[in-house]
Amino acid sequence: MSTTERSSVRLTAWVHGHVQGVGFRWWTRCRARELQLVGEARNLRDGRVAVIAEGERRSCERLLLLLRGDRTPGRVDEVVEQWGDPRGGFDGFVEA
Repeated sequence: MSTTERSSVRLTAWVHGHVQGVGFRWWTRCRARELQLVGEARNLRDGRVAVIAEGERRSCERLLLLLRGDRTPGRVDEVVEQWGDPRGGFDGFVEA
């Protein structure tokens, strides 16, 4: 495994579509915990869900693929991603 795959990163993903009130945050939390990520999934006022995940890059990339997949609750129309350095401060992965 390369250093890049093992390095810790922060993924912020804004999920657009019908993703509130359908169990999307709970589903995201379960997938993130399976991938040993920390962070949160939070409803935004405009109907999107913001997902912040920190951990190994490979795990964050896998979560991003799952968010874009066809097995999510509700309907995902688009996922906008941003990558950065981890900031810490999370204790597990929560629905905020």
